[in-house]
Amino acid sequence: MAKIIGKSMKNIPWQEKPSGYEYPVWRYDGNPVITRDNLRFANSIFNSAVVPYGDGFAGVFRVDIRTRDQVIVTGFSKDAINWELEDKYIFEGYDPRLCEIDGEYYLTWVKLTPQGTVIGVASTKDFRQWREYEDACYPVARNGVLFPRKINGEYVLLVRPCDRGHTPYGDIFLMHSKDLTYWGRHRFVMSPVKNWEMTKVGAGPTPIETDEGWLMFYHGVLTSCNGFTYSMGAAILDKDEPWKVLHRADSFLLAPHELYECVGDVPNVVFPCAALTDADTGRIAIYYGAADTSVALAFTTVDETVEYIKAHDLMK
Repeated sequence: MAKIIGKSMKNIPWQEKPSGYEYPVWRYDGNPVITRDNLRFANSIFNSAVVPYGDGFAGVFRVDIRTRDQVIVTGFSKDAINWELEDKYIFEGYDPRLCEIDGEYYLTWVKLTPQGTVIGVASTKDFRQWREYEDACYPVARNGVLFPRKINGEYVLLVRPCDRGHTPYGDIFLMHSKDLTYWGRHRFVMSPVKNWEMTKVGAGPTPIETDEGWLMFYHGVLTSCNGFTYSMGAAILDKDEPWKVLHRADSFLLAPHELYECVGDVPNVVFPCAALTDADTGRIAIYYGAADTSVALAFTTVDETVEYIKAHDLMK
């Protein structure tokens, strides 16, 4: 059985799999957990990230405000389901990711510049005061996701290079840094392949360390006669050389099927951005943006997901 290498989280949000459900990832029956009603000036709240913090949880949330500017705010929760969001935004931009490394919380997000989208990096210890670093990728990139610890003494960042438009480039790369200032040693990770992820792929939540390697949830995009469809897939990366893909599911784990995923500002979107884990039970709670309108929650276990990836392995 696969095991998570990490900390215990007794208060992880959780629901058991519905009776008779056959797939490895299932939805919270109270979805969506965050909507525009959580913040007075929001048009939509989606593609957000959360971490354990104190005796509860903290998060960074993408908010498209009523002017349709894109900003990031912080929020706090006791149970990781009911959230209180702050009125003041901390950065402009979108699609944040969040992880904890050695007692510091690191935020990566997509910054908007006249030259295009770049990956911003900042850190905090209290979600009040932030230290901003040099931009990690300039220009043009999206989906910057840090690994939750240094690998061989270096920070490692997953990223998808793109252009100023709607991203015909669809490959995941990674790069290394000793100091979060100078980035290099770029490595190719993976490309979109076919069908459900034929157009582009991008890293999702912070990768999860397991005894099988790094479990990486990601989004894949299909181009159909009705436009883009975003779904969630998963792969396992080598623990010491994470640009090497060991296993990769040939089919999605979660796709837009429910009304709140199919109808919204951008229809047909499941966009995973965060995951909470409990090493003792192997439970994983995944937060995803639904139809670019709200935040929803899904569940799995490391054993079920790894077993599914291996049973439907594209790398065979």
